[in-house]
Amino acid sequence: MIRIAVIDDHELIRHGLEFLLHRFDDLQVVLRGASVGDLRGPDADYDVLILDLYLATDEPCVEAVRELSAVTRVLVVSASGRPADVLAAVRSGANGYVTKDAPAELIVAAVRTVASGGFYLSAGLADIVQSELDAAAPPAAQPGGGHPQLSAREEETLSYIAQGFTHAQVARRMGVSKATVDTYVERIRAKLQVGNKAQLTRAALNRLERRDGR
Repeated sequence: MIRIAVIDDHELIRHGLEFLLHRFDDLQVVLRGASVGDLRGPDADYDVLILDLYLATDEPCVEAVRELSAVTRVLVVSASGRPADVLAAVRSGANGYVTKDAPAELIVAAVRTVASGGFYLSAGLADIVQSELDAAAPPAAQPGGGHPQLSAREEETLSYIAQGFTHAQVARRMGVSKATVDTYVERIRAKLQVGNKAQLTRAALNRLERRDGR
C-alpha cells in the first residue's frame, strides 16, 4: 500500500485527488491539508507527498520542496507548466512534476513511479526541461560559421511552422502541450534571431530549402 499525503490550498483539488487515488487498491490518501503545516502531527506517516507549487501565494514554494524532499518523496502537482516553475521544483529536489490538467492515469503513474524511487515528468514537461537546459548551456560553436543548430524537436516544430500550422495544431501533431510548442518557438527565435511570425516562417522555409539541397 502506498500511503499518500495531499497538500493543496483548494479543497476541491484535495477531494478530487483523494477520490481518484482511492479507486486503486494500492493507493491510500492518509493525510490532506491546505498548507505544509498540516503535515505535522501523529498522522504524518506517508510514502509520497503530493504538493501544489503555489499555496495561497504568488510565489512557488520551492523552499518547502527543498526541505520536504530531504525527508520524503515529493510529487508536485501544479496548475503551472511554466518552464521556470518546473525547473525550480526539480532543482529543489522534487521527484516528479505533473500539471493538474494531466489525465488521471498519468497522475496515478506518477505517484507509483515516485513511490518506487523513480523520477517522473510527463513527456511535455520533459521537453520543457530539456529545452531550458539546452538554452542555459553555452552555445555550440558552428563549424565554419554555419547555421545555428536546433534540437530535433525544434527542427520538427520549425518544419510544421513552415507548413503554416498554428501552435495549437503543431502541439496536436507532436503530442505535446501548446505551452511546450510556445517554448520551442521562443528558443528557435532566439537561436535564429528572428522576431515576428513572417520572419520565423521565412527562416523555416530557408532551412528546409538548405536541408533539401534546393
